[in-house]
Amino acid sequence: MTPATATSSSPAAPVQRHGIGGRRAFAVWGTALGVYVLGIFHRTSLGVAGLVAADRFHISAAQLATFTVVQLLVYAALQVPVGVLLDRFGSKRLLLAGVTLMSLGQLWFAVAGSFEVGLAARVLLGAGDAMVFVSVMRIVALWFRVRQAPLLTQLTGQLGQVGAIAASFPLAAALTHLGWTRSFTIAAGLGVVAGAALLLVVKDSPYEGTPQEPIRLRAVAATLRDAWGTPGTRLGLWSHFTAQFSPTVFTLLWGYPFLVRGEGLDAGTASALLVVITLSAMVTGPLLGQLVARHPYHRSQFVLVIVGAIAAVWTAVLTWPGRAPLPLLVLLVVVSAVGGPGSMVGLDLARSFNPQRRLGSALGIANIGGFVASLAVMALVGLVLDHLEPRGPAYYDLGDFRWAFAVQYLFWAGGGLQVWRHRRRTRRHLRSSDPEAFAALRRGEPVAPR
Repeated sequence: MTPATATSSSPAAPVQRHGIGGRRAFAVWGTALGVYVLGIFHRTSLGVAGLVAADRFHISAAQLATFTVVQLLVYAALQVPVGVLLDRFGSKRLLLAGVTLMSLGQLWFAVAGSFEVGLAARVLLGAGDAMVFVSVMRIVALWFRVRQAPLLTQLTGQLGQVGAIAASFPLAAALTHLGWTRSFTIAAGLGVVAGAALLLVVKDSPYEGTPQEPIRLRAVAATLRDAWGTPGTRLGLWSHFTAQFSPTVFTLLWGYPFLVRGEGLDAGTASALLVVITLSAMVTGPLLGQLVARHPYHRSQFVLVIVGAIAAVWTAVLTWPGRAPLPLLVLLVVVSAVGGPGSMVGLDLARSFNPQRRLGSALGIANIGGFVASLAVMALVGLVLDHLEPRGPAYYDLGDFRWAFAVQYLFWAGGGLQVWRHRRRTRRHLRSSDPEAFAALRRGEPVAPR
């Protein structure tokens, strides 16, 4: 990204103090990436701790789901406000605030003895997590050349999943050998290390004198209104909504109990499958990114194909007579994993149909979609399980999980219909407003918003 130029209200142009795309840039990005990895770890920690949490807090399935639902709700609700704060205060301050809130939340969760206290701790975790990803993306935009930014964006998303791997085997082992309080206290302590690294290494920008945008509520409202009024933004939102929720629900909360209580796998095998879903997303993400770059006109079609494939494999698992064989479960997690990179196509859609002045708002709106779907499905799965087996998680069986996971079809069908509707509206709008850009998009060239 080039430095901002001076205007009549700016006394001088920003002065470049550090090289773009060099060692210092990678040091800043790598340090910020470490905070994102930690954020993913905190976000997914209940994936293997869910059954232990149910016993510790003596809660039902619906209450267990509430932990993650509330955390994601806070994350989604703060996306747009965080974007406004990011323009005003910069990445370093928001990353420090984020890692502080996450650490305090995880420490509080470590000593929580009741459902209510644990829920308050998850609120802090969600608030801190909400500040991290967009802050790292701003660092990528400022510290790297335009041709480097797409690769760094993909690497950020995929390397961040290392946190999910750490929340599988290592956390499961720690819970077994160290217990609840020590395990989550150690996790909270990692934030101190990350915060110290942020203070020592990270700078908001390689330029000094970069102007910071003041917060004007009327301007923010107008920007949000314009972003929402763009058909491509809504296409991005529904693409994100439809593709993301299934792997998110599986890895964050209900996958591990389903594999252990429903499919009868041992804890080690179930944890390994959670790692497989993470590794699969890391491998398929760059491949899908290349495919999308070559065929931008068909991006929403790729989303529909991915969603259809996920639904088809889930159908095979849920209708299998008796417990599904392990190869089919491996196929389930591998195919479901593509939903994560598929949801990123929604963000690419929102980006490509909005000008830079409202890009943050458009991305925030699109990013809300998948998290709203995820928290709704998590809550509904918990409610169905409670209805079918009111005695609690220890008594769940495969039949209970089959009915509970069937709620996904409502969201696949509804979201897929919305993707189909808005892809037609987006194409029609682009064809009428900018025929040249529409023709270029059909030829496989990227659209630059005007």
